[in-house]
Amino acid sequence: MASETLYIKNMVCNRCIQVVGEELERLGVDVADIQLGEVKLARKVSDEQLLLLREVLSHREFKLLEDNNSKLIEQIKTAAIDLVHNPEVKINLNVSDYLEQRIGKDYSYLSNLFSSVENVTIEKFIILQKVEKVKELLIYNELTLSEISYELDYSSVQYLSGQFSKVTGMSPSEFKKLIIKERLPLDKVATQ
Repeated sequence: MASETLYIKNMVCNRCIQVVGEELERLGVDVADIQLGEVKLARKVSDEQLLLLREVLSHREFKLLEDNNSKLIEQIKTAAIDLVHNPEVKINLNVSDYLEQRIGKDYSYLSNLFSSVENVTIEKFIILQKVEKVKELLIYNELTLSEISYELDYSSVQYLSGQFSKVTGMSPSEFKKLIIKERLPLDKVATQ
């Protein structure tokens, strides 16, 4: 039997990979590789396994993608998430060249498809991912804003702060203060 690749929507983190892998194993599906949004099978699944897989994934808030446009959209999202959230994925290319190489399609086609389906540009999606990463790093409180700016390839702290404010409606320092305030025990918050 030939191998096949399944594309799965909403796989956005390593925990998602683990959950999908466990479910596939439980169903007796022979997996060659699992990455964000993509499962390479060692051999094709039966129609019965595919039906069960759809159901199991649905219960876990995942969705098996079956039409080509949905698969491409998920590949774009996965590549963008990898680019922002995985420090190992650093590129010496601009984003359009990176996506063309990773997905194997013309960037203008990918961009038009993504915008028409998601109602947001790829660039805006990447900015939103970067802002989520900034929030995560601010919550962990392990890096300065300057270090975060460098890690996420911003040209300056001011540029990062501007994008963050535009998306969230608050500056990174206001966000950090809000997080600190929420972490205080209730009795200490009441006395402030």
